[in-house]
Amino acid sequence: MKEVVLITGANGMVARELSKNIDKEYTVRFLTRKKEKSNEYEWNINKGTIDESAFENVSHIIHLAGANISEKQWTEERKKEIISSRVDSAKLILETLKKKNIKLKSFISASAIGIYGAKTSQKIYSEEDEKANNFLGKVVILWEEAADEFLKENAAERVVKIRTSIVLSEKEGALKKMAVPIKFWIGSPLGSGQQYMPWIHLKDMSGIYEFALKNPHMRGAYNSASSQHTTNENFTKKIAEVLHKPLFMPNVPAFILKLIFGELSVAFLEGSRVNSQKIQDAGFQFQFPDLKKALEDLLKK
Repeated sequence: MKEVVLITGANGMVARELSKNIDKEYTVRFLTRKKEKSNEYEWNINKGTIDESAFENVSHIIHLAGANISEKQWTEERKKEIISSRVDSAKLILETLKKKNIKLKSFISASAIGIYGAKTSQKIYSEEDEKANNFLGKVVILWEEAADEFLKENAAERVVKIRTSIVLSEKEGALKKMAVPIKFWIGSPLGSGQQYMPWIHLKDMSGIYEFALKNPHMRGAYNSASSQHTTNENFTKKIAEVLHKPLFMPNVPAFILKLIFGELSVAFLEGSRVNSQKIQDAGFQFQFPDLKKALEDLLKK
């Protein structure tokens, strides 16, 4: 009998890619706001409701739910939504597990490299480095603390936290947004262009979750980013190179982004490098460690 894996964030690109990869080996279920398929179960984080039948015989939960950080301006209301979608959703799952007296083999939670803050410096951050004291840092700290509660409450044998970088996909996300203006000859770097952009190919991102699922020795936090560091300017140039498009527009001035996006602009104008040695030491091998090859795989389809 297949083990049951319950995935939240059903509509996200990582959840879709991951489910394709593990569907033959596991029984995959999804928690979603609106049920459309037989393996989907509804929940409503704001109302605190959840279809408890989703938890029948469940062995693993992969928690990918979370409002998009860069989708809207960071109003106070939006900030609460960003935190609630991550923290309150985990609490609702934990409460349900305790109510039904279920102990998972693993609780694997999305996290983010934003835990180190949004700043550009010469430092390369590893999992043991100090956490940031800004909004992004606080979001991820609360997010990871919510995941750690599954261990504290004896609701899971192990907890794994995957600190995600920019996930590259040709269909959605940062790469698509950056590629569109370049295709029309109006692409350009943002701000100084010297901010770092830690990145990972979608196949490697879903691969890390699959690896974490199948390897019980994995516990704690892991950075998920290619070891090949790049700046926003270099990233933009590589996209143009792969698409065979010229780049002649000036950089988008930082003050314009600040006017348009407010506090959110820090997510575009600042960025740190992260070290992914820990996940590699655990045995994971990247399929796409090289940026140009990753972009060619995604943009030349």
